[in-house]
Amino acid sequence: MPLPFLTADRAFDATDDVALPFDDHDQWRRPYRPGPWRVGAAALALLLASFVLFAAVIIAAAGAMGGAAATFTLAALVILAALRMLRVGAWVSRHGVRRVGFFSTVTVAWAQVAHARTAQQPVRWLGLPRTVQGQALMLVRRSGEQITLLTDHNADFLSRVEAFDRAADTVEAWNAEYGVVTPEPATAGTAAAGAR
Repeated sequence: MPLPFLTADRAFDATDDVALPFDDHDQWRRPYRPGPWRVGAAALALLLASFVLFAAVIIAAAGAMGGAAATFTLAALVILAALRMLRVGAWVSRHGVRRVGFFSTVTVAWAQVAHARTAQQPVRWLGLPRTVQGQALMLVRRSGEQITLLTDHNADFLSRVEAFDRAADTVEAWNAEYGVVTPEPATAGTAAAGAR
């Protein structure tokens, strides 16, 4: 039985798979919804943390405070890992683009971005060492360094090709709006016409 839950900022149908609308471009936001694999893994981790917390309460009631403290610490680590898992992905704002990984975060200002493009290449399947042929949204810095922002086989876009295309288009639109447009070099014909 479907239950239509509405939120204050929800102005569209619950079956739509589009990014949430925002007005303030100064705040960091994810330009797409987290995928079911990411949300499912975080939900399972939180379920595991609830059992660990329940075990910690039982251990504390039994009087073994050292074991209870260790179990509470383990539950806190699992909860923090689940919350970090939900933060992983690409985030954009007026200031730049941010790739949040599980252990590290890379922020690039739009002024440092040469261009963002989608490329066919081997990508990691769900972040595991196994690679498959897929699409990746590549961010190319002015220094020439390339950063992979999104892939169509990560936890947000596995089996969701249309959602990946929309997210890549959204990031490219942010780059077009806030990035620095590099002027193309003038050709000899253009320079001669300008001299006249």
